[in-house]
Formats: sequence, structure tokens, C-alpha cells
Amino acid sequence: MKPSGNLRARVLAREWVVGTFINLGSPMTAEIAGLAGFDWVLIDHEHGPGGEETLLHQLHAVSGTSAVPIVRIAFNETPRFKRVLDVGAHGVMIPLVSSAADARAAVAAMRYPPRGIRGVAKFHRSVGFGADFDDYYQHAHEWLISVIQIETPEAVSAIDEIAAVDGVDVLFVGPTDLSYNMGIPDQLEGEEFTAALRKVSEAAKRHGKAAGALVHSPALVPRLKELGYTFVALGSDGGAVRAGLTSFLKALRA
Repeated sequence: MKPSGNLRARVLAREWVVGTFINLGSPMTAEIAGLAGFDWVLIDHEHGPGGEETLLHQLHAVSGTSAVPIVRIAFNETPRFKRVLDVGAHGVMIPLVSSAADARAAVAAMRYPPRGIRGVAKFHRSVGFGADFDDYYQHAHEWLISVIQIETPEAVSAIDEIAAVDGVDVLFVGPTDLSYNMGIPDQLEGEEFTAALRKVSEAAKRHGKAAGALVHSPALVPRLKELGYTFVALGSDGGAVRAGLTSFLKALRA
């Protein structure tokens, strides 16, 4: 299922492309986010409750919108990639990548032989159940997006080596994991964390990749822009529902 536009080309051109996280396992909120106008939505199968039984429905929901669906898998394991790609994901976010070897393994799992090791099947949803296999086999690597999460001090130290890996498209900071692993929990505006953000962004620029991050506060978006981040997510469906319901209750209790 080739997308109508090439988001990967925009990402690598370091255009400003925005998304949000879908972590409730719901096709309804996935569709709402897509219809809202985000460039991409991240269907979260690392921390969200969704699984293979919900993913197909979420992808169906997003396919009726202009948003590109990217799926975060739970771990950097080869079988997880082909399961989400075959069912129609247009990109994969890979958590806890801490070395160039980790990044190379992720890229290999995204690509068919001879470019990688992804298992080949001809009748799944991504290839139009057989109708588009040849085109997908030859060209999917040109538009599938690999989003590599930077969540450890080791990853920050090895950021140039990770960024240099062919097929790594986005260096995506997971702020909560990274700050906790750095021993500075949630100190996202402090000097030490800012230095790490800057190091990731500079490496992305040197190697022709995009820098990305998730933030939970709109106030942090201009700061990421200033640091050179272009692939940015704000909030999640769960956070939006909670904030909305809390505001409703506050109004009713006033």
C-alpha cells in the first residue's frame, strides 16, 4: 500500500512534519487524529495496550485520512517488523537503539533481500493482497520510514555512528526514558538534557537525517524547533482524552 505522498522524502529534506501518539489501542482515536490533519500518527505497541488484534483496525481507520501510520514495536526483534509492515504500517519506530549495530539490525529487518532480511510474502495487505507485490518489493525501501529511538546515554555517545547507518531516517529522542537513564528524571529543560538534544540534532544534520522527539507540553515545541528538530510529536490520544475530561469535570464542579 504505497502512500499518496512520500513522507520519507519530506522527512529527509528536514521539513517540519508533525504527529501525535496513539496509545489507547483504539481505531476511533487513530481516525480522529488522522482527520485532525497530522502528517503522521504513531500507533504505540510498546507502551500502549494494543496488539496485533487491534492494529489492523487502527490501520484501516488511518487509511481513510491523509496521515501516515507509523507503528512503534515493543522491541528491536526481526519478527516484530514483518508483522506490522505486512499488515500496512508505513514506518516503524524502534525503541532503545543504543548502537550502530542495533540500528543496522533494525534497518535490515525493514528491507527485503538483498537489501535486508525481511521475510518475503506476496499476498498480504501491504502489497494489495498480491496486486502490487512487484512495485512494493522494488520500491518500498524508498518510502518506508525508519524511526530510531535515542533513549540511553550510550545512544547519545554513539550518535554519529548511529546516524551514519544507511536507512536510518529519524533520530527520535524519547525524553522520558533518556532523562531517566541519564539520572535526571524529567529535567527536560536543564543544561545537561539540552546538550544531549543538541548533540542528537547536530548528528542528524551532519548525516542528512531528521531529528525528532515527543513532547507533552506545547511550550516545548518552539524550543525543539530552535534546536533543529523537524519530526515532532505532541501528546497522545490518552493524554488528550484525560485533559478534555478533566476540563469538563472542572467546569461542572465550579
